[in-house]
Amino acid sequence: MNSATIAAIATPAGRGGIGIIKISGKDAFKIAASIFQRSVPLSNDAQRANKSLFSSLKSHRLYHGHIVDTENRRVLDEVLLSVMMAPRTYTMEDVVEINTHSGPVVLSSILNLVLKTGARLAEPGEFTKRAYLNGRIDLTQAEAVIDIINSRTDKALEIATSQIKGGLKKSVEVIRNLLLDILIEAEAAIDFPDDVGENINTDSIIEVLENQVIDNLKELVEQYEYAHILRDGMNMVVVGRPNVGKSSLMNRLIQEDRAIVTPFPGTTRDLIEETLNIRGIPVIIADTAGLHETDDPVEVIGIKKTQEYINSSDLILFMVDAGTSLSGEDYKIYETIQDKRAILVVNKSDLVADDFEPELPDLWKQTPYLKISALYGRGLNELKDLIARVVMGKDGLEIRNTIIPNLRHKIALEKGLQLSVSAVEEIRKGTPFELIAIDIKEAIDNLGEIMGVTAKEDVIDQIFRRFCIGK
Repeated sequence: MNSATIAAIATPAGRGGIGIIKISGKDAFKIAASIFQRSVPLSNDAQRANKSLFSSLKSHRLYHGHIVDTENRRVLDEVLLSVMMAPRTYTMEDVVEINTHSGPVVLSSILNLVLKTGARLAEPGEFTKRAYLNGRIDLTQAEAVIDIINSRTDKALEIATSQIKGGLKKSVEVIRNLLLDILIEAEAAIDFPDDVGENINTDSIIEVLENQVIDNLKELVEQYEYAHILRDGMNMVVVGRPNVGKSSLMNRLIQEDRAIVTPFPGTTRDLIEETLNIRGIPVIIADTAGLHETDDPVEVIGIKKTQEYINSSDLILFMVDAGTSLSGEDYKIYETIQDKRAILVVNKSDLVADDFEPELPDLWKQTPYLKISALYGRGLNELKDLIARVVMGKDGLEIRNTIIPNLRHKIALEKGLQLSVSAVEEIRKGTPFELIAIDIKEAIDNLGEIMGVTAKEDVIDQIFRRFCIGK
């Protein structure tokens, strides 16, 4: 690992009360000592003992002082400086944090002074990467850091917090250790066939694989399928022919006039995205161009984008007009979305009687539907409830546990599951343990990728590139 001392601004850009510059590495104290002047000088005893500034400071304490550019003979700011000695730090290296006033000029000036004094600018996620490489956290916990930062709902934060505490790591470790025990037994049978081979209990191995390995792997994969939307968010698209009220609905849901609303059809020509929280579910909602036949080249591009978004969406709100009969365009749109998860939204209910029921084809009645008035905001709470039920089940999502793998984890879990199932099948066939051991070892390696035990360097680098500089 690169042993250079690194530094970066650890707080968001902008003006505020406090900004933090973090320094980590073997020269962190030396660099900080060269630019920090403590308000309370060293005692006479410390001076007589020829103690340096940092040898007299206690770890995990805050000290008041000033950052001084001695070369230019000027004070940059009044600060609080914290000293954290290895290994009881985030990176398990010596760490110094300079708490200064937050502003782009003062933060940049202090950071440049730190870099000039011997540190290197940290790469994105490098502090967390060092925590991982130094053994303080595993790869699932490192990924949880970015999930905490990006959490958009309380439930997403709960999931990320569980992961940073090692929930997924512990679950995967238990399964991986069971496979390791089986591999040891299998290799013993291979190496000492006369002593072990005849005594190996294949029924016991199958029982462990089926009841403790395969079942638990299935549960983790199912947990991803069941609840990953709470962490990753849901893509929801509003579709319909022009002028049925798609933009009005989007503006109501996000409580902002984000989309242009006019009485003229075809106003929305491009895809407009916004993020909102619906019953604890992070939702990326898109207002789309109306789907219809047109020769307008700009509308054609917008409609093509709508089709692409429909294909990648998790939920479609298909909107029709309660004030007019269903048209050929409505039927064509339904054909496009009929295999997708969808809700039929009957808009403009303010134009019809309260007891109005739309005349829907029998096939359409399989799709849940709701009457609303986007203009007056009627039925919006009921629509939000319906969205949550359709996505998470009729009773809403009750998280069985907060261990929810991400997509990278899910792929590795599925590979481990397939290999474990294959091992059971081969044991029942009487396949030699030399071949069965290959499947078991590969399953162990796949589970090791989740925690970073066997992860390749390019995978690790890709994960940490998602971080901001300073984390």
